Amino acid sequence: MDRATKGTTRVLIVCELDRFANGVKPLQVERFLRERGHEVRLVNTYYLSRASNVSGSFRAKLPGLGLRRFFLYSAEAASAILTRRWTFGRHYLSYYLLIAGYRLRRSILKSSLPLDAFDVIICEHPDDAGLLTAETSARTLYDCPTPWADEMYFEDRLTERQHYKLRRLETELFESVDGLAFHWETYAHYAVDHYGISGRNLLQLNWGCTPVAKRAEFSESPRIVYLGSLLARFIDLPLLSRLTKLYPHIDVYGGPPPDPSLGLNFLGYAPPTVLQKYQLGLITCTQDELRREGFSAKHLQYLANGLPVLVPAWRRHIDLLRGSVAYDERTFCSVIGALSKEGEWRRVSDEAYAQAQRLTWDQTLRPLETFLRESSPRNPQ
Repeated sequence: MDRATKGTTRVLIVCELDRFANGVKPLQVERFLRERGHEVRLVNTYYLSRASNVSGSFRAKLPGLGLRRFFLYSAEAASAILTRRWTFGRHYLSYYLLIAGYRLRRSILKSSLPLDAFDVIICEHPDDAGLLTAETSARTLYDCPTPWADEMYFEDRLTERQHYKLRRLETELFESVDGLAFHWETYAHYAVDHYGISGRNLLQLNWGCTPVAKRAEFSESPRIVYLGSLLARFIDLPLLSRLTKLYPHIDVYGGPPPDPSLGLNFLGYAPPTVLQKYQLGLITCTQDELRREGFSAKHLQYLANGLPVLVPAWRRHIDLLRGSVAYDERTFCSVIGALSKEGEWRRVSDEAYAQAQRLTWDQTLRPLETFLRESSPRNPQ
């Protein structure tokens, strides 16, 4: 039986697998497609500039062979040195290093991957999304985590002029791909409203989850957990610090280690299984327009464990995720007090777990089946 009869599609997934959100969805997309009989190749570009992609090895700290990999390694090193803590460098120099990395990654991936050997190419990270503009017979799908230009702007990594230029580049990319999705549906609405994209190629591939078999249990003295990356400014670590002073029973897991002056109860990196020890999940975020319309991957991890989720009151559309409870600094303790009563906690916990069951990965990734059916596989020669 030939490939066209079987309906098998050859798919390339290009992604960056870290220990946080970037390492979750690509693997779920790969699993989803393989289970449906498609041929999938996943390329992890997290160590694209390095001599080895084995985490922790000495060679993973060295530049890879070839000028382009060396230049990419240099751009990444310069970004770490010049933009991480130096305010001037962060605001004025980030753009040039972002664009250098974007173009170098496109060039390296384009030359090293047999793009025409695939029917569909899926990209899961903005750094690598330039690959989707390469000339190829494959259909392209950009599964964008967050509108990149605006994220960088609100992170204070762009001037006004640089923001305009990066948003224009990103808009052209959005319009050029065959399929455009975001990790949460509100980002798609944001891109239409703020970028002015047509939306003609949009499909909805929301973040999903895997509900656990054993849910969290009630306690009259609820323990609160924060789980995730602590690197970006939009997380608003000062807010997390102030909340910890209001309610000291907040444990923080993730990385990199926060400034000790924040006074967080930081317990290092931990897998999602740690969530079963807690009663409430916590989300913090800044109040810029992107994050007001935004989404946090940890939100669904909390729901999957039956945890009521504490969400800043300025985040819009939390009605899309039942089991969420809005708070601000003024109401934070009273919200926790209400959820210290077993009846109320169990009601919200049941809502959270039911919501998780409606957002399993197999359900949220279902639109991929339609996209792949439209990507007619070619018969082998």
